[in-house]
Amino acid sequence: MNTDDERERARLSDQAGMRFDDAPERFKAGGAKTEFSGASGVLFEQAMAQTRMAVCLCDPHQDDMPIVFANRAFRRLTGYAEEEIVGRNCRFLQGPATDPAPVARLRDAIANEDVAVVELLNYRKNGTSFWNALHLGPIYNDEGELVYFFGSQWDVSDVRAARAQEQHAKDMARELSHRMKNMFAVISGIVNVTGRARGVQSEAAEINSRIQALGRAYETTLDEASSGSIDIGQAIRAVLLPYDNNEERLELLGNGVRMPFTVISVIGLILHELAANATKHGAWTNDDGKVTVDWSAGDDQMLTVTWREQGGPQIDEDVISAGTGTAIVDRLLSSGRGSISRQWDKTGLTAKVTVPVRGSI
Repeated sequence: MNTDDERERARLSDQAGMRFDDAPERFKAGGAKTEFSGASGVLFEQAMAQTRMAVCLCDPHQDDMPIVFANRAFRRLTGYAEEEIVGRNCRFLQGPATDPAPVARLRDAIANEDVAVVELLNYRKNGTSFWNALHLGPIYNDEGELVYFFGSQWDVSDVRAARAQEQHAKDMARELSHRMKNMFAVISGIVNVTGRARGVQSEAAEINSRIQALGRAYETTLDEASSGSIDIGQAIRAVLLPYDNNEERLELLGNGVRMPFTVISVIGLILHELAANATKHGAWTNDDGKVTVDWSAGDDQMLTVTWREQGGPQIDEDVISAGTGTAIVDRLLSSGRGSISRQWDKTGLTAKVTVPVRGSI
């Protein structure tokens, strides 16, 4: 039998067992203060017996507001038998690590006949703890008189653990972002000092521009890195938007493509080189020049980025020579099993970059 069949049998068995919980009948027979008769009585019995949510009722008119009803889900959640629950205040589920703050909020809600939703640490009969999402609220009769307080409990321990992991990942991302900023700043400082010492300030500035582009690409995606994939559009926007300078000469068309975190270095540096070339020699040397960038991922596990320039100066393809930026782009792609095709129209470059999303990158 496969896993799905086993789960379905367990679910049906669980529901069948809960269907015959006779605690609602005993509650009614014991002198319940509200009229649970006819259709209402059947609905109450079915709801309390069959729901998978733990439910209890407390009597605010008795000393210490004891539990007067607890369904089977409540007993399963806590590990206590019915006779160990009824007649006791709900605080018996509290323990040494229970935070008094949510308990105080419950106390205020009871005093004000209000609704409260809290999460607090409770303990089962066997001593194990669980995080309880407790919903507390008053129940009134037809005359508007308070008769019970209703409590529903839900074990949210797994949810709390997931939240803690997510928060830890965010804290680590912030710390990593801080350290990476410092690292890029140190590298940039070393490059500047070396450039001045050797009289190659312009070359140092060119290298620093690449360092800064990488820094921007990484900084915007660190929060998502722990999930294993990122929205590559964030990195693309971070690299390119500084070149546009709010002049609306850059149009970004791609959206929503998620990629492994490892593609950032390749895409960030390639787009920086294309943008730098457009600024020095291409579309962005003219006031009306424009660059359009689109990106998509295909079934072949390749990311495709299309760079298209328009409105630039007249280009003579025969006199174009490969510079340092071209060499960097070609080497990056060849080492990562990617490729680039370049086509020069009269007023601009169209480049199509393909990068594998898995493999050696």
